[in-house]
Amino acid sequence: MTRSGMRGLRAAALTGTLVFASGAFAAENPIKLGVLEDQSGDFAAATIGKVHAIQLAAEEINKAGGIMGRPLELVTYDTQSDNTRYQEFMRRVLQRDKVDVVFAGFSSASREAYRPIVDQFNGFAFYNNQYEGGVCDGHMVVTGAVPEQQFSTLIPYMMQTYGKKVYTLAADYNFGQISAEWVRKIVKENGGEMAGEEFIPLGVSQFSQSIQNIQKAKPDFVVTLLVGTAQASYYEQAASANVNLPMASSVNVGQGYEHKRFKPPSLKDMYVTTNYIEEIDTPKSKAFLAKFKAKFPNEPYVNQEAENSYLALYLYKQMVERAKSTNRDEIRKVIAMGDVCMDAPEGKVCIDPKSQHMSHTIYLAKVGADHSISFPKVWEDIKPYWLGEAGCDLTKKDPMAQYTPSNPPPKP
Repeated sequence: MTRSGMRGLRAAALTGTLVFASGAFAAENPIKLGVLEDQSGDFAAATIGKVHAIQLAAEEINKAGGIMGRPLELVTYDTQSDNTRYQEFMRRVLQRDKVDVVFAGFSSASREAYRPIVDQFNGFAFYNNQYEGGVCDGHMVVTGAVPEQQFSTLIPYMMQTYGKKVYTLAADYNFGQISAEWVRKIVKENGGEMAGEEFIPLGVSQFSQSIQNIQKAKPDFVVTLLVGTAQASYYEQAASANVNLPMASSVNVGQGYEHKRFKPPSLKDMYVTTNYIEEIDTPKSKAFLAKFKAKFPNEPYVNQEAENSYLALYLYKQMVERAKSTNRDEIRKVIAMGDVCMDAPEGKVCIDPKSQHMSHTIYLAKVGADHSISFPKVWEDIKPYWLGEAGCDLTKKDPMAQYTPSNPPPKP
């Protein structure tokens, strides 16, 4: 099929072009969406589903008439779990490809690598990932869950259930460091103590010393904030060493579906706070999973990042249609109204106008000895309240900064 014979949804895979034909559009100018995600490298297992979710949503939207009658065109690059490629491709999509919006990034390191470029070129980007929180930047919309949604629910539950002595094992970069700060804060507020804390460099796959440290410290449970294929080796090694401690996480299972990838019982008694996993047994979740699997039958798992990416495209559609424009400043006026919401597979979600982060239903997922999933608790409609309460208000001021509990935004 020639380029001139292709209309509708277009998706550039790596640096080539994959085109889905549609006769629904005449000569309408497309709305161009840059997709920068790790389709290879250390994070690929958790991120391929994000690309597929965007393709699914874009196909549905185009079949229904596009956005304001304009087709969506996806311009996609494989960032290969490499932060320098995020910088290279972000410049490319904003300067050369002239996209209207970008969906980009898995790790917080990748986000912070490209975010200054989005700010520099006055772009507009969605970060559709769970993360450590704190980004107050009018150029960014965040659809992933944040610490006040995940840790403020998870850590008190674990302390009440198992005890107050906590050990944290975290990836050694901004996600792990700031997430561990949140854990320390919440443990202290709930009268607990940190039995230990370790930060593991990305790519490390041997954990014998860490396992010895944990066994010596004798915590009541371990908070595992490990990311990537290499660090996931911890779980089978800990099981082989009979660590046999409950685990708590904001990332595992919900991102890397370790309960599917590793043999039971290596994930036994892992508790995860997630806004979506495919085991959620509701009509909306089942319908979403069915159409996802129908389009991508070989998808190994539909994780929270896939759902976040899918709903992000529908939220963007709503923003553009209400603004009657793809202009970021006009879209931000719509966000500032505080009623950009949708009924998502997880439940109702809304964008907070102060932080441009999203509310979530948070599911506490427990992994059984056979790696089955149960849900001991569900928290509905948790707002991303911390940034707004701490002083971030993008309706009034845009600092384009990231903050932490120990470095909050300046009060107005």
